[in-house]
Amino acid sequence: MNDPVVVAEDLETVLGGRRIWSGVSFAIAPRSFTVVLGPNGVGKSTLLKAILGLQPLSGGTLRVLGAAAGADRRRIGYVPQRGAFDESVRVRGLDVVRLGLDGTRWGVPLPGRARREERARIDEVVRLVEAEGYASRSIGKLSGGEQQRLIIAQALVRDPPLLLLDEPLDSLDLSAQASMAALVQRICRERGVAVVMVAHDVNPILPYLDEVIYLAGGTAVSGSPEAVITSETLSALYGTDVEVLRAADGRLVVVGQPEAPAFHTDRHHR
Repeated sequence: MNDPVVVAEDLETVLGGRRIWSGVSFAIAPRSFTVVLGPNGVGKSTLLKAILGLQPLSGGTLRVLGAAAGADRRRIGYVPQRGAFDESVRVRGLDVVRLGLDGTRWGVPLPGRARREERARIDEVVRLVEAEGYASRSIGKLSGGEQQRLIIAQALVRDPPLLLLDEPLDSLDLSAQASMAALVQRICRERGVAVVMVAHDVNPILPYLDEVIYLAGGTAVSGSPEAVITSETLSALYGTDVEVLRAADGRLVVVGQPEAPAFHTDRHHR
């Protein structure tokens, strides 16, 4: 029960003849909330795909749920990067969640007891993400945050021990980002799910995190937020002077690196 759900040792990957990162090592504990940070194009989404077994590695070892990456993919919930559903999409939120059970059987009713069990499971995860009030509505009519909660419910409907989220906060305002992070933390604690999330801005989610994997300079560092997001750690990672400051409102500001990641800025404030 306490064994890491993901163990990465000295990972390396190459895309199009270019080494994306190497020497990447970390462990993801059960029931933990981990965020993957770093500049654009550094390979954050590539790392999630490697955990899924969809991105071949050129070096290192990667164990996921006690087996080689990709060997037990059905036990991993995954929410890829995606835009919002168009307003013209009339599929109910409940039906979107049901796709997580068996997308090939969408629209084909189950008989008797199996159908009742399926509906009970769908209702359970809808309650888990606090979407009871709108799950019966057309998903195209919902806000970005409401849509994202239902997509997360879809990924959770099979009760996976590991959930991967690729920038689920990107289209949300700062208040909605914090609310989503609080929800993810509660899922970790109450359901025993380990969550690994790629994010662009750490500040709204910082109070809810257990671990950080920071990709930069062709490698990574990992550890608690307090250990990773420091002047010393980021300076060593980038190979140049980097300063981490804490603003009066408690937000982190990172200055001095060659390619500043946007996580320390308020991208929704104009």
